[in-house]
Amino acid sequence: MTAAATSERIAPQAWMTAPETRAVVAALSAAGAEVRFVGGCVRDALAGRRVKDVDLATTDRPERVIELLQAAGLKAVPTGLDHGTVTAIAGHRPFEITTLREDVETDGRRARVAFTDDWQADAARRDLTFNAMSCSPEGDLFDPFGGRADLAAGRGRFVGDPRARIQEDYLRLLRFFRFQAHYGRVPPEPATLAVLRDLAPQLASLSGERLRSELLRLLEAPDPLPVV
Repeated sequence: MTAAATSERIAPQAWMTAPETRAVVAALSAAGAEVRFVGGCVRDALAGRRVKDVDLATTDRPERVIELLQAAGLKAVPTGLDHGTVTAIAGHRPFEITTLREDVETDGRRARVAFTDDWQADAARRDLTFNAMSCSPEGDLFDPFGGRADLAAGRGRFVGDPRARIQEDYLRLLRFFRFQAHYGRVPPEPATLAVLRDLAPQLASLSGERLRSELLRLLEAPDPLPVV
């Protein structure tokens, strides 16, 4: 299922037009599947920030993704087949490719997913509105939850109910503060903060490695002190 794009387009950028990116997109779309850029590359392009990692999503299943990449002469690494993730290597550069998915079962630490062809359903499982945006290889923006406006306002906002999103993966609690440190320009909503405080003890159920990684990324913000 393909949701309608907004009227906004992302102007062609170096990461979108690089030969490596074009090679991966061409391979994935060779059999007619819809392919989009997703996540941080879309968010940072709209924020005027340097794009570090280029992630893509596709309607094809991961086994088919591997076939298409190999047919195009690209290396395919099955980094997380159960969750639909394959890493393509083009020009020594990694591209994470994920099949559209829905959460079937979650326990706050891990999720069991089912693959889908519904872009809206895939976006609905993401954490914050400005992380749920996607764009076509031509730059057409898809923004089902108002992430563009939230990003422009410096407002971190969960997709749907904050409690439900956090209970799916408790690391999202720390992720919220990390994105607040990097992108926030207005204080979090009091109701959201209340949920975060209420669920904070659940962070103890996560591994130290996951907590450390998220905290260190928070501390990379230009001024992390207010959020800390």
